[in-house]
Parts: sequence; structure tokens; C-alpha cells
Amino acid sequence: MNLKIDHTSPKPLHKQAEELIRNLIDTPEYRDGQYLPKEVYLSEQLKISRNTLRQAISTLVAEGLLVRKKGVGTRVQKKKIFSGASNWLSFSEEMRILGIEIHNFELQIIRHEVSAEVATFFGIEVGTKVMRLERLRGKKDAPFVYFISEFSPQIPISASENFNRPLYEILERDYGVVAFTSKEEISAAAADSFIAAKLEIKQGEPVLIRKRYVYDINNNPIEFNVGCYRADSFTYTIESKRNI
Repeated sequence: MNLKIDHTSPKPLHKQAEELIRNLIDTPEYRDGQYLPKEVYLSEQLKISRNTLRQAISTLVAEGLLVRKKGVGTRVQKKKIFSGASNWLSFSEEMRILGIEIHNFELQIIRHEVSAEVATFFGIEVGTKVMRLERLRGKKDAPFVYFISEFSPQIPISASENFNRPLYEILERDYGVVAFTSKEEISAAAADSFIAAKLEIKQGEPVLIRKRYVYDINNNPIEFNVGCYRADSFTYTIESKRNI
């Protein structure tokens, strides 16, 4: 590790240190939750005081990039999954943009009787059977989301599909159905025994529930989707602008 500060630059030392550490924590060695070198070592490397170094680190802690643990050290915050409210994307597209390789740990598709909520969404009778896709997905080392998708009976999707392909690619290319609008609900809940076992967490730990009501370009309902995310792996961001 070769970190250097330009002591002749007009840029404040703590700002230079902040930029160097910001670059450091984005390297493969540190980006997934590793501890930074001790402050004594870093301050000697950079030839700055520990107070100046702490000022730089405090900025990155405030941004959520670093986590301080008293008596232990400062570690890089593990990368979370971020999603936003505008220009919605499929899960596969979100992960591709973030550079995260997704693995399917479990996958099954069955014909299933719909609940009252799903029946109302599709405008069908309670108990009607539709295709239901269940997937446990995550990074290669561990799952972080359990998805359930139920499809309109108007879409003749079958169990023979290759569901390792992006779902909306299958709908568009194989069935001519374009997913266009997504209405979402985000809530928090305690994991029941089923979800806890799937996500490899303790029963009662928090999970985020993300419901998607997906429509095609003609505003016809095509998919009812529920995702149960580990709370330590998902952040939902909303950007709002005032009308002025």
C-alpha cells in the first residue's frame, strides 16, 4: 500500500486523506467489510497528524462508507444493495449495474391457487391457479433475498423456461409482454421460521418486504411479486424534487 499526500498542494490535508481512503476502500482488498490499517500506521504513511486523519475518516463514517468499532478499529461497510424509486429496473438489471454476480440457490415453479390479494390484482376469482415462481437468490457466498412471483393467467408461461435468464427478458422475448410500470410497497417485518431458514438468519430478525405490482404497456397486470430481503443487505433510496 503506497499512500501519499502532496503537502505542497493548496487542498486541505484532511480532504486529500479522505480521497485516498475513499479510493482505498473501493479496492478488492477492502470493499467487502475488511478493516483499515491502524490509525497510527495510516497517519505515519500519510505524514499527517492522527487528528487530521480522524477528520477524513469521520466524513466517510458519516457517509456510511466506514464503520468505527471502539477498541477494534475502522472497517469498510459491506456493500449493500441499493434500489431507487425512479426509472425502475428488474432485479437482474439492478444487480448487473452494481456489478454483483447473482446466484440462484433455489428455484421452483408450480401451479398455485391465488390469495384474495393476488386475485383482486389480476381481476380473477380467489382460488384460480396461476404459475408461481419461487427463487432464493444472492451472492455466491450466501442468499439475501427470497422472491415469489405470480403471473397473470393470460400469460402462458411454463415450467420449461430457463429461469436463469432475466425474467422480464423471458416475458418480452418469448411472450411479447413488456413490463412497463411497477407500483411498489416497502415494509419491515420480523422473519418467520420459513424466511429465517431461507435467508440464513435468526427467526425474529428484521427483513424488508418489497411488493411489486407490475403492469404491461397497456396497463394490464402481469406479475405480482414479493421479495423478502435481509435487512443488512438492502437499502431503498428515494429522490424527490419540489415543484417550484
